[in-house]
Amino acid sequence: MPRFSANLSMLFTEHDFLDRFDAAARAGFKAVEYVGPYDHAPEVVAARLKKNGLAQVLFNLPPGDWAAGERGIAVLPDRIDEFRKSVDTAITYAKALGCPQVNCLAGIAPEGAASAELEDLFVHNLTYAAKRLEEVGIRLLIEAINTRDIPGFFLNTSRQALKIIDRVGSKNLYFQYDIYHMQIMEGDLARTIEANLGRIAHIQLADNPGRHEPGTGEINYPFLYAHLDRIGYAGWVGAEYKPRDGTEAGLGWFKQMKSAGSAAA
Repeated sequence: MPRFSANLSMLFTEHDFLDRFDAAARAGFKAVEYVGPYDHAPEVVAARLKKNGLAQVLFNLPPGDWAAGERGIAVLPDRIDEFRKSVDTAITYAKALGCPQVNCLAGIAPEGAASAELEDLFVHNLTYAAKRLEEVGIRLLIEAINTRDIPGFFLNTSRQALKIIDRVGSKNLYFQYDIYHMQIMEGDLARTIEANLGRIAHIQLADNPGRHEPGTGEINYPFLYAHLDRIGYAGWVGAEYKPRDGTEAGLGWFKQMKSAGSAAA
């Protein structure tokens, strides 16, 4: 059975952020992830992890002004210095939280900018970040996001992400594969994951349409779970969805998987 982490930016939002760690642990999760921990001091977040026996498996580099609609700064030509500082900030938090990897959101492409120039800038920033993070033993990931949820987001497909990873040429740069986003953009989920298994360091899930919990849409999650086991995926699978009727009410899929895992053991 895959190992599931709770994305606290989407799950347990009935609670204040720090209290979501407690709620996730009560629900049976052993790990958490989220957009970022930066609104709280590292030691405060670390204390919640320790209190609940939770592993921190992922968060993003500081993505710019999230409230204003920014979704990453790695393709913004006038933000290179800020990007480099964001890497240092992420390292500080990752060390404090024992987090082995961080994700870099590319960002929304500036209007009128040439795609080739933005790709060059993205590669430049990733090259810096991958090297800096490798020095301290932290993996760097990039994620492709669908064009419906975030219009204008620069990185949209597996093919594009893998091309950029090849261009950077770092053994410390990996792909974060989001099943929901890739179902919308390209489909062919199982084959893509298997073909690129060695380059995928983290997987996230939600069903489509609606981005709700598994079992509410068209994606055959029981098949995908079994497929991940069969091909030997050893990473975490982040539950990054919008609960349709509240977090607790929508955890039937997770309880079922836990029961199946217990029975198999």
